[in-house]
Amino acid sequence: MEANRDQVQELAVSLRGVVKRYGEIIAVDGLDLEVPAGTCLGLLGPNGAGKSTTMRMLTAQTCADAGEIEVLGYQIPRESKHARALMGVVPQQDNIDIELTARQNLAVFAHLYRVPAGERRAAVDQALKLAQLTDRADTKAEKLSGGMRRRLLIARGLVHTPRLVLLDEPTVGLDPQVRQELWALIDALRSNGVTVLMSTHYIEEAERLADNVAIMSHGRIVARGTPRNLLDSYAGKEAIEYYGPPERLLEIEAIVAAAGLPSRRTGPAVSVLRAEEMPISVAEQLGPGASRPSNLEDVFVVLTGETVE
Repeated sequence: MEANRDQVQELAVSLRGVVKRYGEIIAVDGLDLEVPAGTCLGLLGPNGAGKSTTMRMLTAQTCADAGEIEVLGYQIPRESKHARALMGVVPQQDNIDIELTARQNLAVFAHLYRVPAGERRAAVDQALKLAQLTDRADTKAEKLSGGMRRRLLIARGLVHTPRLVLLDEPTVGLDPQVRQELWALIDALRSNGVTVLMSTHYIEEAERLADNVAIMSHGRIVARGTPRNLLDSYAGKEAIEYYGPPERLLEIEAIVAAAGLPSRRTGPAVSVLRAEEMPISVAEQLGPGASRPSNLEDVFVVLTGETVE
């Protein structure tokens, strides 16, 4: 039995045919998803795609209506207690106890996760160091900046040295500088061999941090691969943006569609994707445009017709 469990653990997370309904709303619709141990998977999609519901099912906060879920070789929800002991969870909402210091917040969770009493102080010190909060260890959480509190939230999920970390929109609502700091922290986890499943709707976050990206829409995975592979498959290397009145944009869309090239609206412009494949005759028809690298948002729009926001 234990040998079989070790083999299963080569996959840190496995969801097969998972469905979750809220009344008539299908939040997750036959979801199949696997996360190999030691990798970082970015779950990319707009609000309402089913990302947070998926995270809640992995921690048994919400039970699936159909399908099978395994986390670190344990069946969820039947064996969720065992799985939770081996995973760290960083929620989207800040639920830090503001009356406690940074060190006290971590000590409470070290106790809850049954870190041996003789090892707790070292575990707390290590988590503070990883989150770059050692010099604020004895500062009450209410006195910490938003970025520091978010780092403390992540440190809290790491204090028991988990094998799997679930990050639900880890940098939502933070300014770019703080977001960069947290990216460095998340990247350190990946470098240390921790499995990371991170839901996000920030394109750059997925591109920068994830070994693999799964694009989610309406409760399903619509594409998966490395950021580079997804770009090569669906958007190419280059996009060219063309501006003009609505009738001109419609004309451009018709021209590139006839040439077999994908396009998408980006505000007051049309972005023509796979521009490196554009025939000279089409380029002459369209005239000059503004060139830019393709990105994962281009991929998402091509696949789903939606914009990540």
